[in-house]
Amino acid sequence: MPLAHVSSGLPADGRQTVFDGRMPAAAGDLRIEAHGIQPVPESNRYGGPGRLFTVWFAPNLTMTGVFTGTIGIVLGLDFATALTAVVLGTVVGAIPTAYLGTWGSRTGAGQLPLARLAFGRAVAVPGILQWLSSVAWDALIGLFGGDALARLCGWPFWLGVLVMMLAQGALGVLGYEAIHRLQIVMTFVLAAAFALIAWKLLDGVHPAATGSAHGADRGGAFVLTSTIALSLSLSWAPYASDFSRYLPRNTSRSRMFWFTLAGLVVSFVGVQALGLWGASVLTDQTAAGVAKLLGGGPLGVFGLLAVALAALCSNAMNDYSGSLALQTVGVRVPRPAAAAFAAALGFPLVLWMHAADTTARFQNVLLFVGYWIPGFVAIVIVDWLARARARAGAPIDLAAETGRPQPGWSAVVAFAAAFAAAVPFMDTSLYVGPVAEALHGADLSYYVAFLVALGVYTPLRLRHRARP
Repeated sequence: MPLAHVSSGLPADGRQTVFDGRMPAAAGDLRIEAHGIQPVPESNRYGGPGRLFTVWFAPNLTMTGVFTGTIGIVLGLDFATALTAVVLGTVVGAIPTAYLGTWGSRTGAGQLPLARLAFGRAVAVPGILQWLSSVAWDALIGLFGGDALARLCGWPFWLGVLVMMLAQGALGVLGYEAIHRLQIVMTFVLAAAFALIAWKLLDGVHPAATGSAHGADRGGAFVLTSTIALSLSLSWAPYASDFSRYLPRNTSRSRMFWFTLAGLVVSFVGVQALGLWGASVLTDQTAAGVAKLLGGGPLGVFGLLAVALAALCSNAMNDYSGSLALQTVGVRVPRPAAAAFAAALGFPLVLWMHAADTTARFQNVLLFVGYWIPGFVAIVIVDWLARARARAGAPIDLAAETGRPQPGWSAVVAFAAAFAAAVPFMDTSLYVGPVAEALHGADLSYYVAFLVALGVYTPLRLRHRARP
């Protein structure tokens, strides 16, 4: 698909494509959004930056985040040290996500479509990875949500998962405005729910005042805990401008940045802090374990409902961004159908994880959804800044910019180099790199990948300036 057609929204003969279609007209317009990866015209923009707080707050209030938060204590850190690592990692990962989100109002385009500026036709590489990641996150989060729904309704596990996937797929099909409206409501519902869960779970539970890790092992545990927290907030980066592309061009970029940053940091730190505090009792990583800890009864029912709703909020966004990623790689399928397809694929993956050692398979799937992102972020930011410098302060004209693509090979080379350089620094349940082992488990792979991509791509980008 020629780049010029992405910017114009129409092929050369003027016919509408599957990448275009009906758009929401205003806040509250809940009709199906058929519009795909074509940039949203200024005449169809609406809303304010405040909705970015809720859209980035509610989807992170999941039990996945809570159980991830227990890792710092499991690794031998005390509560205060582990919380410091969580805050540091979350903020570092949220900053680039918040920055990328400001591109939506300036261009009307989603994040993967904008990556075509740097990657050209090679955008299929990160596009496929992003699509696979969205399906994997569907399974990682849907595992808890489906289990909670099944127990809440007395259904078999598979039926709970199926209904969960149908519900989130329906939201993904409805699209941008339906997701934003849901997150506004769920921000208040889930914040109250998790406050009650925290009060009940932590009644009489004391955080770890001391840790078992000492010396270099303690340093390694601190870095690994911080990197895990970073991976959660950075995992939204390839989605960032998908949920700001309908905002008017003149929307304050600073307010967009801070609302997004606050939504990500407050939610992720909150759920992980809950996991850190209650690590001694949060040993059963299932919805049944949560219900048991809540003592059953009405509060147990409320807890299961909160787990299911949280999964619905998060996975609807996965399916929506997954639909844009699938179109970006060139698959000519309507956006609503692509969203439904992503949800459908998550169903068998959840059943696979649930069929054996759930914890091990959960970690194994998590391994494949994040390590590519730091290199991607570095590449698209360098290309964006280079283009901004060439414009000398003029507003971005996306049609003109897409007419000046970069050679895709330079982005792919930097992308591959970043991942390869990160491998020795990885610390996962399947593989521990030699550097990570030497550093007592410290996982520096995200930082290494970002810096290597920056170092490799920047000179290549400066050498291959945009063609006139």
